[in-house]
Amino acid sequence: MIGRTIEELSVGDAAELSRLVVAADLVEFVDAVGDRNPIHSDPAFAARTPFRKPIAPGIWTAALISAVIGMRLPGPGSIYEAQELRFHRPVKVGDTIAARVEVVEFRRERNRVRLKTTCLNQDGEEVLSGEAWVLPPKSSVRYEDDRTGIARLAFWALQPWACAARALAFWWTLGASALALGFGSASGRTGAPLSLH
Repeated sequence: MIGRTIEELSVGDAAELSRLVVAADLVEFVDAVGDRNPIHSDPAFAARTPFRKPIAPGIWTAALISAVIGMRLPGPGSIYEAQELRFHRPVKVGDTIAARVEVVEFRRERNRVRLKTTCLNQDGEEVLSGEAWVLPPKSSVRYEDDRTGIARLAFWALQPWACAARALAFWWTLGASALALGFGSASGRTGAPLSLH
């Protein structure tokens, strides 16, 4: 993957990716973000709505645009600054969604690129439209994705350590707070902050 600088981009440059909507992806997404709206996961509930079937969270569809920006245009090293979204049609399991971005404007003095953003379903119907402001990388980025899975394996292997570090930080903060309150009371300065300098 190549992250392109603002100097390497032109108005009209475009990129896209397509994704088949599968139930397992939506279940993982809903679990990850905690959006328990039954319109996304309960077929009986969804059958009583105008959609008749569960629909993907709109932000799941919008996340495909983020993938195009981060992987293809401008690519690795890009920073999302803003996104305006309009949802036009529901996205359901079995749909194939093509997310597309196109360069429409530059603000070179601020290193900003405005992108037209769209998502179409397999019938060519627009399901999402909008625009994004993105900061491309300041210098070209060449990034090789680790297709062997070693990086993913290392990430998951380190998760217990990351959890332990967060727990330790929590207990340290809690202990330091209790200690500070105890010293404040013992010295007769209840409520006074404790200085550790």
